[in-house]
Amino acid sequence: MDTHHIPVLCDKVVNFLNPKPEGVYIDGTVGLGGHSAAILELSAPSGHLIGIDLDVEALTVAENRLHTFGERSSLINGNFAEMDVLLARHSVHAVDGILLDLGVSSLQLDTPHRGFSFNHTGPLDMRMNLERGLDSTKQATLTAMQVVNGSTMDVLVDIFRRYGEERFAKRIAERVVRARQQEPITTTTQFAEIVKKAVPQKASKIHPATRVFQALRIHVNAELENLRSGLDVAISLLKPGGCLCVITFHSLEDRIVKRCFQTCARPCICPPKTPICICEHEPSVEIVTKRPVSPGGDEIQHNPRARSAKLRVARKL
Repeated sequence: MDTHHIPVLCDKVVNFLNPKPEGVYIDGTVGLGGHSAAILELSAPSGHLIGIDLDVEALTVAENRLHTFGERSSLINGNFAEMDVLLARHSVHAVDGILLDLGVSSLQLDTPHRGFSFNHTGPLDMRMNLERGLDSTKQATLTAMQVVNGSTMDVLVDIFRRYGEERFAKRIAERVVRARQQEPITTTTQFAEIVKKAVPQKASKIHPATRVFQALRIHVNAELENLRSGLDVAISLLKPGGCLCVITFHSLEDRIVKRCFQTCARPCICPPKTPICICEHEPSVEIVTKRPVSPGGDEIQHNPRARSAKLRVARKL
């Protein structure tokens, strides 16, 4: 695996975070460590970076990449939605900046046995952390294969529609149910072919299985629930003046981030028809990016996976 991958919107992220010596920063989805390395370089000689990731394989790559920074970087296996608990174990209770780069990493997409991509034949897995049999709530973590083969048709339709915004969700679910009656659906390419046959040709410019793979991944890893929790936790950890940078890759994530920032920046959250404010709510952040920041043409040309990225930033008051 090439550890010199291209981190998305890196220049923009470090510009907003403005890393400084003595500062403490969190990369809540450290991935292959590209953003983390940039933060550490700019916060030299004494800035500290805490990298968190569910994926043990990604942490191994990040550790190799960041070892030159010595004790200035600390890596933790865990869920960014619980970063307050994870950091408290290391006696850290407030930080100067936080980055959440959401979605799936290049390592996960390009590793067939992880089961994230329909471009490679592999087991239909999609778990971010292969080494954990239980999630943080002690619930069994299902693989995508278990979801596809064990869920009712109505549940599959709901997953494909809710998390993939797939307009052919019912047709796909019907085809999946028929196919699994013949034999279990166990591989990524087997599942992708079933989806492809269920979707009318030329119905979309993207691969017919794109949205369904996204939906399954989000469902298996409870990504949207973790994002909602993680945003609240991140804002609570920031020191005044510290920035939270969030990079999203699809509309469901972006909508959650946008609404969270708007709610936290609002001076009043009373119902619209309330004549007098009674909520006593005070804004906790100011929105730095009125519109999301997107990659430029040059970045997309060098890194096509960046094309759907959107960066939103809020600053702690």
